[in-house]
Amino acid sequence: MEPKASDWIDFWDANTFAVITDNTKPAMKWTASELKKRGKKVYLVDLSDKPGPGSLKSVSELPTGLDRAIIGITKSEPGDLIPVLKERGAKKVWIHWKTETEKALGACRDEELECLAGRCPMMYLGSGLSIHGVHRAIAKMTGNY
Repeated sequence: MEPKASDWIDFWDANTFAVITDNTKPAMKWTASELKKRGKKVYLVDLSDKPGPGSLKSVSELPTGLDRAIIGITKSEPGDLIPVLKERGAKKVWIHWKTETEKALGACRDEELECLAGRCPMMYLGSGLSIHGVHRAIAKMTGNY
């Protein structure tokens, strides 16, 4: 089923998020930062060759009790992460624009997780006059928000 406009907005109403990056999508670190500013509990999983300080190095290190997961990786298959995210409690998964794969979408279906794919999270989290605000305005004008 195709997500409704409200699904993209309501995704952010949760309290505990896993943000999974390999540092190929800068918006992932910005997403983690913005969620923290909003008082959300954020676990950053950095799958890059040089994980940042304080980040987890594998989704298997995530605690249970997650509400949501945001995935933005291009160096490995995001679909491989879905079963572990479900085990950790994720009920909804957001897969960043240009990182969604058939395997990831299929894994979400198989695990019965709600999946939002194909949009940048910062289009919804960014504020004010910024590249994200411009992106949001264009998306609204074209009916893609």
